[in-house]
Amino acid sequence: MSKNASYLFENVWTVPNLLSFIRILLVPVFAVLFLKGELLWAVVVLAISGLSDLFDGKIARRFNQVSELGKMLDPIADKLTQATIAVMLFITFFKAENKTLHLFAWIFLLFIVKELVMLIGGALMIHFGIRPGAAEIYGKAATMAFYLVMITIFAFGPEIGAFRAEEGAIYPLFTLPEPVMIGLVVVAVIMTFVAFASYMPETHRQVKARFSPEGKAKAQAEKEAASKK
Repeated sequence: MSKNASYLFENVWTVPNLLSFIRILLVPVFAVLFLKGELLWAVVVLAISGLSDLFDGKIARRFNQVSELGKMLDPIADKLTQATIAVMLFITFFKAENKTLHLFAWIFLLFIVKELVMLIGGALMIHFGIRPGAAEIYGKAATMAFYLVMITIFAFGPEIGAFRAEEGAIYPLFTLPEPVMIGLVVVAVIMTFVAFASYMPETHRQVKARFSPEGKAKAQAEKEAASKK
């Protein structure tokens, strides 16, 4: 696997890669802040994570800092962040006194399952010498929609928002109506699975090519060439 993944370590030290590393480090920071009830700071950390995700790709393209490692780190950071957020919201809404929120908690498991499937699938692709494709427009749009929806929930969601107009809020301002919140999450789920489906044709093409007779012969030749170095 290390030989198959050796291409990832070319042109590593770039600003976009650093931003992706920071996003990965912010995942446990967000989780700890949320679990300790520091909702305002949790929202701030989530916003910083979302902004870094927005700018790392732009910087990579603008300053020609696109790297193979960056193509992997960016989706890994996204998946870790999204899975963590989904777990936090599932736990919170599952414990909610409001029956609607309690039942609605299960929708966040869809995000978790999807991220696990993509992480495992990506690892298997690297193992077999297949380079997972970079995020396409559907993936980026779904990720930004996810961030915006989740930041809105953590800021104004019922029983959870830092700024909700309810007792226990840090700075009571406004509570997102339950139907609106549910609608936003459903839209995020739909966009997430549309993005997931958009990866399938290219993934199928690469897998088919890799395990074709020509692909196997090429992989064997590369393996033999690497062993001679």
